[in-house]
Amino acid sequence: MKKTVPVDKAVGMVMPHDITEIVKDQFKGRAFKKGHIIREEDVEHLKRLGKEHIYVLQLGPEEIHENEAAAILATALSGPGSTLSAEPVEGKIAIHAKCDGLLKINEEALYHFNLLGEVMCATLQTNTPVKKGETIGATRLIPLVSKRALVEQAAAIARNANPIIEVKELRSAKVGLVITGNEVFSGRIEDKFEKVLREKLAKIGSEVISVTFAPDNIDLIAAAISDSIEKGADLIVTSGGMSVDPDDVTRKGIEKSGASNCYYGTPVLPGAMFLSGRIGDIPVLGLPACGMFHNITVFDLILPRILTGETIGREEFARMGHGGLCRTCKKCQYPVCNFGK
Repeated sequence: MKKTVPVDKAVGMVMPHDITEIVKDQFKGRAFKKGHIIREEDVEHLKRLGKEHIYVLQLGPEEIHENEAAAILATALSGPGSTLSAEPVEGKIAIHAKCDGLLKINEEALYHFNLLGEVMCATLQTNTPVKKGETIGATRLIPLVSKRALVEQAAAIARNANPIIEVKELRSAKVGLVITGNEVFSGRIEDKFEKVLREKLAKIGSEVISVTFAPDNIDLIAAAISDSIEKGADLIVTSGGMSVDPDDVTRKGIEKSGASNCYYGTPVLPGAMFLSGRIGDIPVLGLPACGMFHNITVFDLILPRILTGETIGREEFARMGHGGLCRTCKKCQYPVCNFGK
């Protein structure tokens, strides 16, 4: 049950919830914390915040306060690789990444959670690369007080999703690079792929253990892939030779090396001529020439998912069309953008 008293009469009472103060362009935060005992000098401050009345709470057994609700909801929502802020602030608990990795959100379960109305959870988009300590979600009860049964219903939805919010760590891959093309193999032009790929792979904790240059020859490309695996590679990345030109035979070389479940072509730009396949348990990724010219391509979207153990096939590619158009901003800010989400 809630009743109100004028703020002038509230001296000595206990603040039943956090009260927020906003000063434009300067400050937004907690002016008064739940549990604060109101003093005479607080009265004018509260009035400046637009608080003419203060709630007096008497909760029944079927009711729940926003702070208790937030703790229940956050615990239910938070899965492996995530951790919670220490306490509710303004009724809200933040969910943080416990490690570097790839954020995974159960979107359908989150939708049903938020459909209840008096509870909320906001997250970053699924498949977003995140860093340890980064805020990836937040939850709260929207009213100050609600029915305990509603909060338990929301928590059950989250627990049954197993989980709604998770951060998956990326495995450290041993990568074999196979760089194709007569022009590079013959030395007519300098290869630009190796440096780009080494930097990208190192940035996410993987190591290039072999680099092989192969001409536009199906048998030699297949042999280079097999040789990389014999040297210990547990991820193969080929570059070049993926377009429609008759000399571009990298895809056929990948297939001849024993790759199965090869899916060629994605609804992502840049990266339409990308390939994903497997040789046994070893992923094989075929990167088209766009990887040399663009900061971020479909390769950057797919690679973290591969390193969390996902298998990427036609269905996964097809779902990437929505959000699959890069804006090619002058200053790339990925992943703080809509690309691939």
